Amino acid sequence: MQNKYQHNSQTFPLRGDKRGAPPSLIYLIGFMGCGKSTLGRHLAKALGWKFIDLDDHFENKFRTTVPLFFKEFGERGFRDAERAALLDMENEEKAVVAAGGGTPCFFDNMDFMNRTGITIYMQVSPEELARRLSEARVVRPLVQGKTGEELLAYIREKLAEREPFYNKAKIIADASKLNLDGYLRILEGIRDF
Repeated sequence: MQNKYQHNSQTFPLRGDKRGAPPSLIYLIGFMGCGKSTLGRHLAKALGWKFIDLDDHFENKFRTTVPLFFKEFGERGFRDAERAALLDMENEEKAVVAAGGGTPCFFDNMDFMNRTGITIYMQVSPEELARRLSEARVVRPLVQGKTGEELLAYIREKLAEREPFYNKAKIIADASKLNLDGYLRILEGIRDF
């Protein structure tokens, strides 16, 4: 994480628009605890767009909670249903979408998000993620009961698996250093709002 952000693409021909019109979806991706939902709400408000938390959309679509769905249908069933919820985003406009931490890592989800919008990987160091998750008011099921060392080892292992997908994002931002204004400046620099 040398720079505050890295820009992986200069043009955005999306949804079959040959002129490269600006996309009207912004996907926030990254590990749990990186701040996708918090930033997403603020970014959407600043842009005058709507905010969609993909987990909330999933729960409304399937009328159950993510943990219960996962428990009943397993990871494969969950990832199939999550994919269906993600595909719904193609019909959205002027929305900031906070994807689940694993969403970009299955099927061609990352390619879909890059094709239909701007993707921002909110990169945070494993140590900072461990600190945030251990101090969080809401305990995440995947990290519940882990000691500090176990949590850090888990994060490092999962990030090693996921970063090849996260790094396909059009923008890679150091989420521990950027605030809302920083993200807005990045977006203004690459597209015409």
